[in-house]
Amino acid sequence: MRWVLAVALGLAALAIAVSLPFWAGGYWTRIATGIFMWAGLACSWNIVGGYAGYINFGQVAFFGVGAYATGILMNDPYDWTFPATVPAGLTASAILAGAVGWPTLRLRGAYFAIATWAFAEALFQISTVLDITGGPAGLSLPPIVDERLFYYLMAAAAAGTYGIAYLLLERSRFGYRLTALRDNETAAETLGINTASVKVSAFVLSAILSALFGSIFAYWVTFINPRSVLGGDITDQMVIMVLVGGLGSLWGPALGAAILYLVNRLLWSYWGDTVIYIVILGVAIAAVVLFLPDGLISLWPRHRRRNLLGAALGRLGRWKRDA
Repeated sequence: MRWVLAVALGLAALAIAVSLPFWAGGYWTRIATGIFMWAGLACSWNIVGGYAGYINFGQVAFFGVGAYATGILMNDPYDWTFPATVPAGLTASAILAGAVGWPTLRLRGAYFAIATWAFAEALFQISTVLDITGGPAGLSLPPIVDERLFYYLMAAAAAGTYGIAYLLLERSRFGYRLTALRDNETAAETLGINTASVKVSAFVLSAILSALFGSIFAYWVTFINPRSVLGGDITDQMVIMVLVGGLGSLWGPALGAAILYLVNRLLWSYWGDTVIYIVILGVAIAAVVLFLPDGLISLWPRHRRRNLLGAALGRLGRWKRDA
């Protein structure tokens, strides 16, 4: 009976998702589109940050490469169609990720995080001085006023991203090798795992998926500049969404992205700025670190890795003794 209920709920969710643009209105369709985008971006970051255990602060670079590939190729003198620009952006991101990942993934911990941040920052600065990117003034893309098109594009991209993550990270030897090197890289090497190849492959896969969302985003908003597609806050959002939802889990990034993006948009609608959102983020991160170290996904029994109540009471007991 349990699987019947699961299938029924899945079909109901699919029906709601497919029909949403026809009854929810433009405002909620746009919010749903953003949720799909951020869920996919969070999942792409989780491949390296969660499953491999390498904290990457340069993920926005590949999002920006995908966006700029679409923006440049859809303008004069190229005038490519949008579908033709997507493979170009994915290919450029894959090549760049391979070139950057091979040396930087030899670093560990804070050194890797700093190296990836420096790479993304360098790309941001370069984009502000190149004529082909439009410099700080940015690029405009041919507009298409159809929210439903971008809703379905983002939904398909997000579904594909999670499908790939499930097959490669949860149900294949590649995923087992990735988690093995995360837990103990030296032990993984002694078992014959080529950790360098596995890490670079994960890094390239993560970059390709981010570039896909960058391409769709550029066409969706019809205007991009260095700050909007290469700003460091984009990576920060990915990291926080994964941490809040559940680091190293399949559905944690989707949960974190849906909650935080929805809160962000609702606060912006009511107050016109996101200052309160920053405060909420700080409180959410502190609460997750203290009481839900496995993220919100751990509230679901099947994803619970430890006795959360016991852990919380244990911390409170230690605080009381220390006081």
